[in-house]
Amino acid sequence: MNQGYPRLLGDIGGTNARWAWQASAGAELQDVSVQPCEDSASIQESAANYLLAHGHANPRWAGVGIATVITGDDVRLTNSSWRFSIAAFKQTMGLERCLVVNDFTALAMSLPALKSTDLQALGGGVAVAGATSGLLGPGTGLGVSGLVPDASGRYSALAGEGGHVTLSANDDVESNLLALLRKQFDHVSAERVLSGSGLVNIYKAVCAMQGCTARDLEPADVTDAAVAGTDAQCVQAVHYFTRFLGNVAGNLALTLGAMGGIYIGGGSVPRLGAAFDAAVFRRSFENKGRYQPLLSTLPVWVITASTPALVGASCALDLSP
Repeated sequence: MNQGYPRLLGDIGGTNARWAWQASAGAELQDVSVQPCEDSASIQESAANYLLAHGHANPRWAGVGIATVITGDDVRLTNSSWRFSIAAFKQTMGLERCLVVNDFTALAMSLPALKSTDLQALGGGVAVAGATSGLLGPGTGLGVSGLVPDASGRYSALAGEGGHVTLSANDDVESNLLALLRKQFDHVSAERVLSGSGLVNIYKAVCAMQGCTARDLEPADVTDAAVAGTDAQCVQAVHYFTRFLGNVAGNLALTLGAMGGIYIGGGSVPRLGAAFDAAVFRRSFENKGRYQPLLSTLPVWVITASTPALVGASCALDLSP
């Protein structure tokens, strides 16, 4: 159903809140804005500031993808201090309808709308039309979802927290890395490695393995040094980041039977640029023993579009009851 306009659309991560305005059905998103979450005390304040800054009255509907599991009215972000009631947000903003979903559920809903220019191919064959697709993406955290078709050809997006599954190793070196991380964390999830902070975690573990002193680096510092090739341990950190991402992506493909391919969202991989080695990724992705021949046929894409989750939040409003 195409109704409930104008719409406020949100994509809330652990670091930034992205907002957009959609005036009517099929209209392009306008006034796309990125605000650091730390600049606002709450989601209500962030949304109100956005509307005020762009001269918009209260919308009729709002669709928001947010980086946490949604289990009821009370929403707490995993990597931010924000906490809110969906009902209270709806009332405060004067909304007729408010839909809050996991951010990667919203991103998954956008996949059918992506164009070839929105994607960077990472090898494999041709996707099976109308088949299940998998989605994961490292950013502030690690989001995981999928898009599953039904008998009528409509799609449902999976809402889960696959970023917190236990991370496994493919060889002794990776096992040593994880052993070092287990000294720091009770549970080494995929997100402890495949995220901005995870890249720093790998860097420190590489330094420990090589017997050198780790510098006090931020994720952007590790990325920049790896891209420039100015720090051997940062280069190695990105190498193992790429391997672990391929491993987790391959596990997701097998778990979902993702014959429609795997999509990589989030901000981390695009920022790595040429430091992200597609061949290293594919070897790890396909390294699944007897199922290597199947994995070698599955296409993988990096999502390069700037605001796909906002489009997905609008799609979720149309497809959700």
